[in-house]
Parts: sequence; structure tokens; C-alpha cells
Amino acid sequence: MCGLTGFYSPSKAIARQGIALRMVNRISHRGPNDSGVWADGSSGLTLAHRRLSILDPTPAGHQPMHSSCERYVVAFNGEIYNHLQLRIELHEQGVAPVWRSHTDTETLLACFVAWGIEKTLKATAGMFAIALWDRKERVLTLARDRLGEKPLYWGWQNDTLLFGSELKALKAHPACEAKVNRNALALLLRHGYIPAPHSIYQGIEKLKPGHYINIPLANDSGSPNASQTAYWKFNDVVGQGLANPFTGSDAEAIIALDGQLSSSVADQMLADVPLGAFLSGGVDSSTIVALMQAHSSTPIRTFTMGFSDPRYDEAIHAQRIAKHLGTEHTELYIQPDDAAAIIPLLPSVYCEPFADSSQIPTFLVSQLARQHVTVALSGDAGDELFGGYSTYQFAPNIWNKIKSVPLALRQAAALSLGRMPIPHQARKLVDVLDSKNFEDFYRQLVSHWKQPEKIVIGAWEPTTRLNNPAAWPETDNFEHWMMAMEAQMFMTDDILVKVDRASMANSLEVRVPMLDHRVVELAWRMPLDLKIRAGKGKWLLREVLAKYVPNEIMARPKKGFSIPLANWLRGPLREWAEALLNERRLREDGYFHPAPIRRLWSDHLANKRDCSSQLWIVLMFQAWLEYQGTSE
Repeated sequence: MCGLTGFYSPSKAIARQGIALRMVNRISHRGPNDSGVWADGSSGLTLAHRRLSILDPTPAGHQPMHSSCERYVVAFNGEIYNHLQLRIELHEQGVAPVWRSHTDTETLLACFVAWGIEKTLKATAGMFAIALWDRKERVLTLARDRLGEKPLYWGWQNDTLLFGSELKALKAHPACEAKVNRNALALLLRHGYIPAPHSIYQGIEKLKPGHYINIPLANDSGSPNASQTAYWKFNDVVGQGLANPFTGSDAEAIIALDGQLSSSVADQMLADVPLGAFLSGGVDSSTIVALMQAHSSTPIRTFTMGFSDPRYDEAIHAQRIAKHLGTEHTELYIQPDDAAAIIPLLPSVYCEPFADSSQIPTFLVSQLARQHVTVALSGDAGDELFGGYSTYQFAPNIWNKIKSVPLALRQAAALSLGRMPIPHQARKLVDVLDSKNFEDFYRQLVSHWKQPEKIVIGAWEPTTRLNNPAAWPETDNFEHWMMAMEAQMFMTDDILVKVDRASMANSLEVRVPMLDHRVVELAWRMPLDLKIRAGKGKWLLREVLAKYVPNEIMARPKKGFSIPLANWLRGPLREWAEALLNERRLREDGYFHPAPIRRLWSDHLANKRDCSSQLWIVLMFQAWLEYQGTSE
């Protein structure tokens, strides 16, 4: 795991090495073991890299790395889990070079030389962000893995192309204007994250998952045309899976998933450094740990967070599972003071404002794990692939009940009830009463702020997958539709961002076996009844886990990886929050209309309703904005 950055500028008068070093050192946490800068003086392109040594930690893995024929130079962040198999294929075809290292980076370069860009990307199984320079054709290729596990930002600023793993690297270049994108801020209010391809800065985008972009660079000024191509499409996987469903028995489905997951876990256990796993006590992480332990002759290291509030604590369950599987288990209990100590770090950890409050325990468990291991496997993606979220059960039921009521009546009821003090759960129902169709119902259900353009001064809300029917998946039911939507939005731009930044801030590599594209493709061949059965999600995944962990250990409600945020904002975090939500401060900053925010804050403090999710978004932006004024 590493960090990459770079830039293209036709100007001869800039100190390329010095600028590149400044950029890449901003992301030193992503790669504390080595750094490198390479500049092509004839073209104006500069690549820089920070390395966290995982495979072949010798100097032979130094980046940026040249291909054996010297045509290509690459800066690579990630892991190619099947790179040894790719080497075999190259040998069989008679196109393998004389290997200089045991790294997957060198394997990638050899594949690019032999097969070209798209065939190589399609042949990989892994997580990655890639910057590849073709010295012959003078074309820069930026590429991102299928599901978006690894980040890659890019964009033009003042005739300079900037790209990198995190925005803080781009911001270190003198050409970067770093102007806040108010429209992206509106998206942040709705989602709690900024969905790709948007970013918090004007003119800077996130490269979309499963895409690569070719940028021809000539030695002149201006922004050349760039062609962006999808080499893998999630919606295609959904359509192909539903068109070719798994037709075997329940038992055969369990065997198939167990086999593919086991293979993916084995692939992702490849490392030349200490390895462990996150263990929350839930189905997903327990399955991954069980499969890891089945592949290991020694106890796997496992790590979990606990909370003193029993409503949020799963540490005791993780402990039981660890004992049953025989792992070497470490746990840490989080107190409000721990959260308070982490909050000032969040704006530096998340290079654009990000508001999933489970970022706090994720950072802390990464910090804990890094004291013992360099790589950790995670159980993320089980909910989106196998129907785990409760939304998949209750949302279709609620919509089927309310859609029979005329829209005009529902709109009148929503308007009337919206003015009344009602419980939090009832408030969520009121918020969706006036939905015109199921897609609108879902959009309102997952929105934190329903009309963010009325909160952000001078903003309009851009189009995203959520409000663009052309980008919607074609599915056989609403449950599958929601799962496909969340896998491409919430999972990619929230869950994976949270995990990447929190882990890399601690120089820890996190791998997600369920996001092996072969697991994803198999999951979408499984009929809905194998995912949600008898009102309970993840049936198939639970059955796989039952082969390793008795059902009685797992029989408990899902809690999720969250913190008691509502109470903390009224208690130990109140003073911090009040300073950021001060009306005068909001007005002077000039991004938000203060009145609706102050109204929510007042209601929350009075315990009239739980406004913590909406307030946390504003707080995270305000804290991020404050940090921008103090950081270089």
C-alpha cells in the first residue's frame, strides 16, 4: 500500500523535484518506508511515490518504477492479489521479462508492455490506483480499481494537471487554487460524503471506480482532451448476474460462496509483513476471520473496539468468536475522551469533509492494529452484496403501504406533521410521506438534509447516480435495486473512504476480500431469496459462517460500527460543537445560512429530536474549513 501523486506542467521555470517532494511528503503516512520522484524533463511530467512495503520490502520495489523496456514508468498504490498467476501467464506466452523483484508493481508493468492497458486492468484481481506514463506515445494513464477501494483525484488548475491519492498532495502544488466547490458541499449535506466524480475543490475530480483515463500530454500549454473509459461496470455485473442466476440448491450455493470467499481470503493473506484482521463480532468480519484462521496454522491476530454503552458495544461478542476460532485477540474500549482526542485530527485524516461518525472508531481500531500488524483484512461489503441492511427489508414494505394513499393527501400530512414534535423514527416516516415514486422514496430515506441547496449559500445540487435514472441499475426487485445503488455510492464513497483514510493515516493497509470482483459477480448471480429470507438479511453468508462458528454464538441483533453521537453532542462534545456552530461564525464563513442549522442545534440540545447526523455533517465541514486555514 502506498501513496502517489504527480503533475504535468509545460513550464520550464518550475522546480519540479522540490514541488514533487513537497506534494508527496504530504502523504508520507501512506508510505513511511520509502519515497521517490521521477521527472521527464522533455515532457513536463513528474511522478512521485511513497511506499509502505508489503511485498518484497527490499529496494527492488522502489517507485516510480520503469518497465524492463524503459517505455513505461509507473507510480502504483495498491495490491494485485493474482500477480503471481499473471507472471505464470506471461511466462507461458513467452513475454515475461527477466524479473528484478518479487513485487506486483513489476508484474503490472510487464503486463502493460505485453497486453496493453485495458487487457491488463481486466486481468487483475486487486485494489489499486495507477499513474502510468507511456514515454513513447507521451500519454499519461490514470486508473482505479473496479470497486473504488483506492482513491485517485485529478484535475487541471491553471494549465497544470494535478493528480494524487489525497487532495492534500494536490493542494501542495502552487498551481492548486483549492477553491471550495459549493455544489459539492450541497452533496455533502445530502449524503454525508461527496460522491464521485465530485470533490470539495473546484476543477478537481475523483476518478470513477472501474475507469481509466488516457491524457495525451504535449509540450505546450492548455488542457488536452482526455478520454475516460470504463473497463468494468457494476451495473453490467448486476444485469448479467440476474440474467444468469445460480440455479443450484441451497447447499450448493453455500459451497460455491464458501469456496470463492475462501479463495479470495487466501489470495489477500499474501504479505511479507505481519497480518491480522478487524473483528467486530458481526457476521461479515467473523466470516473473514474464520476463513483466515482456516488457512493459517498459527493464531490470526484480531482487533476490536468496545464501548461502555451496551447499546453500541459488540466487543464481548467479538471476544467469544475469537475464543471459539482460536485467534490472538486484542480489544480497546472507547470512552468519550478518546473521541474528543481524535476529532481534531479528522480534518487532516480526511482530506475533504467527510461525515460518517464511525470514522472515529475506525481510526482507533486502525491505530490499535498498527501497533501489531502492517496489514489487516476487513469484512466490509457484506451488507451491500448480501442484503444486510434493515433498509432492504422495511423500505419496500413501507412504500407498498403508503403508495396507495393519494399523493396530495400524503403531501398535506407531511406538511402538517412536519411542524409537530414527534419521535425520531416517526420523523423519518414523515420525511418520506410526500415521495412521488419508490426511487424518490429511497432518495428521501437516505438523505440527511432533504433540500441542501437551501442551506448552502449560492449552491445548486449536481446530478449524481441517486437522481439520474440513466445511471440506475436494471433489477428484478426494489431490494436488489437498493443494494446495487448503495454498492456504487454509500459503499464506495463512504465506507471505503472511511476505511482507506483511517487506516492509511496509521500506515496500515486494509484489504476487503468481499470486494474481490469474483465474489461480487458470484453474489449477483444469487437470487434474492438466498440473501434475504424470513425477514432476515445475509442468509447465505450466515450459512457459510455457520460452518465455522455455531449459530448460538451469532444469534443477536445487528448493531453496526457506530458511536453514541447524539448523547456525546449533548455532553462531552457540546462545547466543541457550539464553537463551530456559533451563528456569527457561520455567517462570517459565508457557506451556510445559519438559521436552519441553529434551529436544529437548539432542538437537539433540548432533546426534542435526534439531529446528530445532520449536525455532524455541518460540524465536519466547519472543522475541515478551520483546518484549511491553519495548514500549509
